[in-house]
Amino acid sequence: MADPLAGVAGWPVTAAVAVVGPGGTLQAVGDLERPRPWASVTKLLTAMSVLVAVEEGSLGLDDPAGPPGSSVAHLLAHASGLGPGSPRAITPPATRRIYSNYGFEILGQVLETATGMPFADYLREATLEPLGMASTSFAGSPASGAHGPLGDLARLGAELLSPTLLSPATMSLATSVAFPHLDGVLPGYGPQRPNDWGLGFEIRSGKDPHWTGRTCSAGTFGHFGRSGSFLWVDPVAGVACVELADQPWGPWALDAWPPLADAVISAFGRGASTDGS
Repeated sequence: MADPLAGVAGWPVTAAVAVVGPGGTLQAVGDLERPRPWASVTKLLTAMSVLVAVEEGSLGLDDPAGPPGSSVAHLLAHASGLGPGSPRAITPPATRRIYSNYGFEILGQVLETATGMPFADYLREATLEPLGMASTSFAGSPASGAHGPLGDLARLGAELLSPTLLSPATMSLATSVAFPHLDGVLPGYGPQRPNDWGLGFEIRSGKDPHWTGRTCSAGTFGHFGRSGSFLWVDPVAGVACVELADQPWGPWALDAWPPLADAVISAFGRGASTDGS
């Protein structure tokens, strides 16, 4: 079997990459312990914290949040109509997928009000501590404020493959398309028709171009960050992959990430050869 991570050494950035199964890391290269910014991969932690609060009964997905007519679910799915970085609504809810960091900042405020706890404290108690992500910290925006090592990001990937914090029903809902048939722009990759998203989790569907591989299933979900970070989970292949880099997302990632994903699926996906062929 060819080494799916062999090409990482040739990237024009210094990166750490791990392939993850339900039981933990299967293969890794690079420094697993050096903390780096996660940027928008933080949104996965925020979404999971909101969903924990929903299961606890502190919040409801249909609770009003954001502009008129919008709900917690709309904010999670980038379907509230809010612009990318401002409180101004550009469209009515559920008419277009507009990627909104500001929407996640509102989610942080809503969570604080509902739980009576500072957002950072709730995120730590709801997600970081239960998953043993002791080296990951949070400061700043619920859209982008996480900072931690690849080892912790791999723990998050394993959790998403085999959930323990959220019920199977909630996890299925979160990783299914919310408010279907919404067109929009996937940051860095242009217009997508449709631009499918779950409740905080971007869903690959048939997007082209995309930052995952062409052999990743349509149900692949996750997020990438402008810091050069990513986490994707392919539930059909039964494998996840995580990465942190020392340079921001850019042309290097456009070239490097999809072939890496295809190599990981080929080597570790369900049905992959394990006899060295």
